[in-house]
Amino acid sequence: MEKTSQLTNQLEHTLGDAASATPDRIRRAPKVLLHDHLDGGLRPETIIELAQAVGYDNLPETDPKRLAAWFRDAADAPAKEGGAGLVRYLETFTHTCAVMQTRDALYRVAAECAEDLAADGVVYAEIRYAPEQHLEAGLTLEEVVEAVNEGFREGERRALAAGHRIRVGALLTAMRHAARSQEIAELANRYRDLGVVGFDIAGAEAGFPPTRHLDAFEYLKRENNHFTIHAGEAFGLPSIWQAIQWCGADRLGHGVRLIDDIHVSQDGSVKLGRLASYVRDKRIPLEMCPTSNLQTGAADSYHEHPIGLLRRLHFRVTVNTDNRLMSGTTLSQEFGYLVDAFGYTLDDLLWFTVNAMKSAFIPFDERLAMINDVIKPGYAELKAEWLFRPATGQPGVASGSAAERD
Repeated sequence: MEKTSQLTNQLEHTLGDAASATPDRIRRAPKVLLHDHLDGGLRPETIIELAQAVGYDNLPETDPKRLAAWFRDAADAPAKEGGAGLVRYLETFTHTCAVMQTRDALYRVAAECAEDLAADGVVYAEIRYAPEQHLEAGLTLEEVVEAVNEGFREGERRALAAGHRIRVGALLTAMRHAARSQEIAELANRYRDLGVVGFDIAGAEAGFPPTRHLDAFEYLKRENNHFTIHAGEAFGLPSIWQAIQWCGADRLGHGVRLIDDIHVSQDGSVKLGRLASYVRDKRIPLEMCPTSNLQTGAADSYHEHPIGLLRRLHFRVTVNTDNRLMSGTTLSQEFGYLVDAFGYTLDDLLWFTVNAMKSAFIPFDERLAMINDVIKPGYAELKAEWLFRPATGQPGVASGSAAERD
């Protein structure tokens, strides 16, 4: 009996190790990214080289490491300094957009984006950008889209040559404070079979509700096209309610403030408000970005981030990067922060990843194939590695005499 108990304990320990989410395993796990901004993910070296090429001399730093640190510090400012820090945060995008005004620059940034994500283990990504922000050097909206699409294809080819597989789709973003949402929606529809998978609106929520762009959303629905809306990042429940009930969003960009409609009693019992219940019942995906949410003050710490409770309550939560440069992060790092905060295992990361793939804007059969043929086998292979580890000289689950194994 004692030996049986020891073997049982060893088996439980081994299986527990099999599901542990170490940094290396997280990096190698197949991951899905739904919320990532192209102008928020440039390599610092690329920014410096592109700035030199176009004569842009307003960069705060010209050393790659110092420039990367400047972007992260500036993005941290809103949480540290309140409203005054927001000016520095917005300034970061002034610099990246300034060097993304030519076809060659857009092509390069898009290709490097795909390469970087693939190297981090991302197998499917939807990358968003606002074409209207890349017209200062004379490009047309169509030329912007075509340059980015071609860059993504090149990045996919480079990734494959390096031993990584990734598929990238583009989301065309309209700015909330501008008046081009209908034009961008029509652009997204024209390129929907050429690399663009959907539409988005972004920008400051306060004072710029999504209902200002109802014409664009109504057009997309008539065209049976997909769209997501930045909502509930800072402005709160009204932003989420309008995005869903007025505009008909397929997904919510961030949606962190949904936590305001969930009451947790001192005894641990949970009561959902009507909006939170609707979001969960309808399986509306939440594109959550932990580090970015901390930077903008939407959450105080990883441990206190609403994602922990929302995962326990089985909302359709996904994990994302938002702006990899400004947050100094990768999708693997975002998962790592959650593992540290909540003790998640590979099983939890698989759950987040399947959620994301289910919520992608590509056809159902392709999503299903990615889940069944790429994602689940990838996690299963990671969990099975314990079967092939070298012998250590210590009795293992399959060690010992036949009598002991019986």
